[in-house]
Amino acid sequence: MIHFLHTADWQIGARFGQFGAEEAALLGEARFEAVERIAALAAQRQVQAVLVAGDVFDQQTVSDRVIRRLFGALAGFSGPWIMIPGNHDAALAESVWTRAAALGCIPPNVQVCLRPTVIELGEGAVLAAPLTQRHTLDDVTAVFDDTATPAGMIRIGLSHGCVAERLPEGIDATNPIAADRCARASLDYLALGDWHGLFRVDERTWYSGTPETDRFTNNESGMLLEVRIAAPGSTPDVTPHRISRYRWQRWEETLSVPSDVERLVARLQPLGQGDVLMLRVEGGIDLGAWRSLERAIDETAARVRALRHDLGGLRFLPTDADLAALGARGGYLANAVARLRAEQEAGDPQERAAATEALLLLARFQQELEGRQ
Repeated sequence: MIHFLHTADWQIGARFGQFGAEEAALLGEARFEAVERIAALAAQRQVQAVLVAGDVFDQQTVSDRVIRRLFGALAGFSGPWIMIPGNHDAALAESVWTRAAALGCIPPNVQVCLRPTVIELGEGAVLAAPLTQRHTLDDVTAVFDDTATPAGMIRIGLSHGCVAERLPEGIDATNPIAADRCARASLDYLALGDWHGLFRVDERTWYSGTPETDRFTNNESGMLLEVRIAAPGSTPDVTPHRISRYRWQRWEETLSVPSDVERLVARLQPLGQGDVLMLRVEGGIDLGAWRSLERAIDETAARVRALRHDLGGLRFLPTDADLAALGARGGYLANAVARLRAEQEAGDPQERAAATEALLLLARFQQELEGRQ
């Protein structure tokens, strides 16, 4: 019997440029914390090894400090760690891995496979096929077909790439892996990285996904896999474990009446420090509803770990009372409000967005004037 954890796509050193500096730093820190939780789980479950299927690092140019911190985060599990490079940290002649070796920070219990390798592990043998370049049209796992292991050994493949015609449409077709590789190579299990969500190709071929969610996609990310295989030819017993600290969500909302805003505000209220939210809103609402929405977004941004919002598809549709208040001073202001209202109704998308923003600026200006009186 062999018992191990399968994980991948740690993406250590990811920068999260779509967020502010403070938010990005915290999201980056969470990736180190995820590795520490993996080490703790490995020790708790008393596994024989942790298999890491590529993209340990997000890029080749991470700092020496990041490299040292990553290997320090493994300290919670003293058993074997078996790692391979993926497309983000490919085993080039000069790479993040050669820098790590030069720094002397790779612990003795960590084996980094920079070339196709067989590692015996108790009753099993790990057949590792790393990427030695970022993109290839060759199937690096083809080497498994002719790789011999001692008789009676459980055969476990470890690689990084895209299983042909099994992942969702539009996925990069480079670094292809044959869907029937387990059958061709007599593998009992194939541990893969590259796809950032948990994905079962078949009963022997799995993607673990990234252990710390990093995208606004509904793909079962934030997991790792605990795998037991009783004997050669036995069906693997695969148990997912949630590791991710943060829950990333994408919300698409259409608002038409004040009650729509009230429902959205109520939905936002339970969110807290474990949430990362992308909010896109379209439709049309009056001034009171808009102010309620802006206040709710500001309050939510202060509670959650990170919030991105896009109100570009939302139009400001002032009521008669709103329009009267905006044009209350008459003259040029009233004429400007009328022109902006017309552009908001009849202009192209850019003009409508600009007119909406201008009307809101006028409304805020009017509110400030009222507050001073």
